[in-house]
Amino acid sequence: MIYTITFNPSLDYIIQVDNFKPGIINKTKFEEILPGGKGINVSIVLSNLGHESTALGFMAGFTGKEIEHKLESFGAKTDFIHVKNGLSRINVKMKSNEETEINGMGPDIQEEDIQALFHQLEQLTQEDVLVISGSIPSTLPDDMYEQIMEKVQEKKIKVVVDATNNLLMKVLKYKPFLIKPNNHELGEIFGVELNTKEEVIPYAKKLQEMGAQNVLISMAGEGAVFIADNHEVLQSGAPKGTVVNSVGAGDSMVAGFLAGYLETNDYHKAFINGLCCGSASAFHVGLATKEQVEEVKQTL
Repeated sequence: MIYTITFNPSLDYIIQVDNFKPGIINKTKFEEILPGGKGINVSIVLSNLGHESTALGFMAGFTGKEIEHKLESFGAKTDFIHVKNGLSRINVKMKSNEETEINGMGPDIQEEDIQALFHQLEQLTQEDVLVISGSIPSTLPDDMYEQIMEKVQEKKIKVVVDATNNLLMKVLKYKPFLIKPNNHELGEIFGVELNTKEEVIPYAKKLQEMGAQNVLISMAGEGAVFIADNHEVLQSGAPKGTVVNSVGAGDSMVAGFLAGYLETNDYHKAFINGLCCGSASAFHVGLATKEQVEEVKQTL
């Protein structure tokens, strides 16, 4: 089973307002409510690709129940910790002359909630895959990623980490199966600007030398680079298409890579599947479906 962790999931209230003006009543032209969070996106895409997953994390109140309901409607399983205090957040994403986002706080996560998550993780076996992604809310300790990696290290679980800067760097010593920064995040880690695949490769190899088994670097319109645990270097330009939505593209790449790897045990096929899955989400409204991924593959 694949498990995803989203520490602070949300209901994303997506609206379009023509010519938004502050201080007056504005009416929406379009609105949609979707479950949000990086791990949740991974679970949805995995389901779209025909793979079961269970979404873990923290939820609270009626908004939390709706997140569960919507996620299950996509075919994913859920096993969230129900937090007593607060509400799962609602994030407002408004598209107008400019794009504006207002993100909620999320529930008040207590130590007992954290221990309940750790108990869930104790049930995992080496046959499982764990995806940890996204930021850590203020109600959780800063070393939450490290605590989780420490808990599951002896189980020899394949752990995928999609996080930025210090969150990523501090878990490399636990030798995660896969990490997926983008080229800008990779550049921030080493204090350089990385724009081409040739520039990315030596720095991706440095992350591998520091502990990561496999390193997948997404580069938007430039494509992607993959450094395998056998030191093979794979790279590809981006599939052809028009970008209409970049939200969730990186999460889709993670899901696509995992699906491809579990189906074939072949890094090259997993890499191409991940690349095309990320692009399929970028080229469409909503997250990638299997049919869309196959269409994108035809453009490579």
